[in-house]
Amino acid sequence: MSTPRIEINLKKIAHNVKVLKRLFGSKGIDIIGVTKVVCGDPTIAHALVKSGISVLADSRITNIKRMREAGIQAEFLLLRTPILSQAESVVKYADISLNSELAVIKKLSKFALKQNTIHRVLLMVELGDLREGLMPIFLDNTIKQVLKLPGIELVGIGTNLACFGGIAPDEEKMTYFSSLAKRIEEKFGITLSLVSGGNSANYNWFMSTKNVGKINNLRLGESIFLGHETLNGKPIPELFTDAFTLVAEVIEAKIKPSLPYGKVSQNASGNVPASHGRSKMKRVILGLGEQDVLVSGLTPRLDIKILGSSSDHIIVDAKKIKLKVGDELEFVLNYGALLSAMISPYVTKKVEVDVWKLKNIANLLNKNTVDINNIFQPSKLKRIPAS
Repeated sequence: MSTPRIEINLKKIAHNVKVLKRLFGSKGIDIIGVTKVVCGDPTIAHALVKSGISVLADSRITNIKRMREAGIQAEFLLLRTPILSQAESVVKYADISLNSELAVIKKLSKFALKQNTIHRVLLMVELGDLREGLMPIFLDNTIKQVLKLPGIELVGIGTNLACFGGIAPDEEKMTYFSSLAKRIEEKFGITLSLVSGGNSANYNWFMSTKNVGKINNLRLGESIFLGHETLNGKPIPELFTDAFTLVAEVIEAKIKPSLPYGKVSQNASGNVPASHGRSKMKRVILGLGEQDVLVSGLTPRLDIKILGSSSDHIIVDAKKIKLKVGDELEFVLNYGALLSAMISPYVTKKVEVDVWKLKNIANLLNKNTVDINNIFQPSKLKRIPAS
């Protein structure tokens, strides 16, 4: 099978969704599934919906369009503040968008009227992480103006923490955010159906708080796909952390010096490497590089060490593992590595098993009696077992 590839286990993703829905639902919080790290892949999106997700969020309107055109039965939220020049497409493809600029909302209003529809918005509130959001002092005036705009429905407020400034969504922040929602409802005589308190970084707050207040929604991606919270990167109990596996192939395996030798100059990345080491080691080269994935976000499943990388290669110290050309190695990915691998056109995406597409094919062929689950047999991969 082609390498490099990323293997995607839909059953593990579906399991994580169900566990997280049950967990957060125990305190009245619903979750939105964030698909940006998987580039809006329709098969993965369908797995989320089948597992109980009713709203999918993505930061790219092209990904939302892709999911819509694939027939995904969900509502769609544009996660990133809309680009002004894309306002028409935002109204066309997204049911809801997160907003922090009045000029953008006015443009959304214009195209909502033109398309004879209602576009729903959440106003993002800045709580200290210093990415997107209105400063709270300007919130009331903005709401007054938004409520007057035709074709626009204000359905809630949201906030984002721990993504840029690393500011934790702790009890103090969440209590304040909840109080903002309560005050807005009382002052303007409206009901905010969505009070979206954050993302996968909110797990620790959720587990420790006794009262979630008005917060009734979180936008989750990393905890669904990688099974951990994002403040400390710790696994969440009952979740799978290995729904995604990156597989690379050995293209060279030789005994060589441990360090470069000869006159030193900068390498292809513009760095000057250490040199002059002459002790021997088993150096292995993989057919995977920086064009394919964020190498710093990879962790080998075997006891080997990544020595470095270039645009097309990763060089590893095989230590005591006997590796030869053609062998395949598995890697765990962090969020950045997963994002880069899913974006890369050079990394094959292998879904295990793509039941949704098979069912669609069977329906198109009017062969609904086909036993979809038995069409594929487990693939025989030339894999080095973990020690």
